[in-house]
Amino acid sequence: MPNIEKPFLPGAVIFDMDGLMLDTERPVIDLWLRAARNLGREMDRETILRTIGVDEGTTRGILLQTYGKDFPYIEIHNELSRIIHETIEKEGIALKSGLLTMLDRLDALGVPFGVATSTNRKTALWKLERAHVRDRFDIMVCGDEVARGKPAPDIFLLAAQRLGQSPASCIGFEDSIAGLCALAAAGIRSVFIKDLLEPPKEVLATVWRRCNDLAEAAEFFG
Repeated sequence: MPNIEKPFLPGAVIFDMDGLMLDTERPVIDLWLRAARNLGREMDRETILRTIGVDEGTTRGILLQTYGKDFPYIEIHNELSRIIHETIEKEGIALKSGLLTMLDRLDALGVPFGVATSTNRKTALWKLERAHVRDRFDIMVCGDEVARGKPAPDIFLLAAQRLGQSPASCIGFEDSIAGLCALAAAGIRSVFIKDLLEPPKEVLATVWRRCNDLAEAAEFFG
């Protein structure tokens, strides 16, 4: 990872959503467990952690492979969605540390930025609206808009295109292993901010910079 001796300006910045900007990954683990138990099934945290950062199709594959083909994925996922909606409507969504500082810094510098999330567009818009940051972003690319989800590069490549920048001129922020792999595959410099998982060494080797939170990362730009 190169040292940054002075602030700089990228052509654009691309943010993951869950776990990076919104504090939604940690709470959803318990909600998965609750949804499964409501339908008389048990799940384990380790398996749920393997679904962090990937799209719904990949999540379904992981759960069916782990729990068997008779695992009632659709029913449990529907119950999960119901519980998430109920919880967020009641409690709102907490922002991750430093997000507003980062967005304000980029706005002041005139750097365009957007969201690249594995979440489908309807749900992503709803989450960002409930977090009161929906209008801050120039573009969005969601999991239901690309053929392949993370760790494939499709989401980030489309985000760079919509921002009018080459991948090499962008910076991408991620908290998940799948997301970091997707950024590397897209040729976009990555900044890792840990939420739940520590990536393996081979994934960390692709990371351009690592920060404790988005406020610290905002010091890059000036």
